[in-house]
Amino acid sequence: MIKKTKTPWPTKAVMNQIYAQHLWGGKDVDFYSGEGSHLDDIIEPYLSEVIAFLNAHGNKLTVSDLGCGDFNIGKHLMPFTSKYIAMDIADQLIERNKSLFNETHLEFRCLDISKDNLPKTEVAILRQVLQHLSNAEIKRIVSKLQYYNYICLTEHLPSGSFTPNMDIIAGQGTRLKYNSGVDLLANPFNLKIKDQKVLSKIALAHHKGDIVTTLYSL
Repeated sequence: MIKKTKTPWPTKAVMNQIYAQHLWGGKDVDFYSGEGSHLDDIIEPYLSEVIAFLNAHGNKLTVSDLGCGDFNIGKHLMPFTSKYIAMDIADQLIERNKSLFNETHLEFRCLDISKDNLPKTEVAILRQVLQHLSNAEIKRIVSKLQYYNYICLTEHLPSGSFTPNMDIIAGQGTRLKYNSGVDLLANPFNLKIKDQKVLSKIALAHHKGDIVTTLYSL
């Protein structure tokens, strides 16, 4: 396990700092959730598969977007749902999203998904969110995921074999530098599922791993 050598900031303060200092890029815009939410080579295969899943259910599913970021992804998924609740821990980001996106079946909430009660919808979307959180936070989130019918999880993982779920302090980085990534089915999370399907796997250049989206049925 990775030893924590300093007292971590509260996750809300960390995420607000990341956006304020543009640590994920996008210095020419107000809020930017990183290349994983903007590069066409990454987002187009993802959107194609997730929209196909939503279409297969007649565009009637209710969705909780648990970590919606700048909503560059959610704005494409939302039209294919009957209710879309988008949430993020960064309060100014949520206020910005409210000012830009307004649909009758769309709602934004400022929540810490590891601590607050989550909306009761049929689908939970977690797109490159858990990879930035500590194991303790992920465990609290997993305890709430059992109430969803489907979980659409996207994680940036090392290519090939890796050690799952090494612990980190919540922040800008991920477990990649330790050759680790989040696996909800492995210890210490042990999410119980009925079925799983890999919707997309996008290999990044220069040995920077894969962005993998898996649909879990509970």
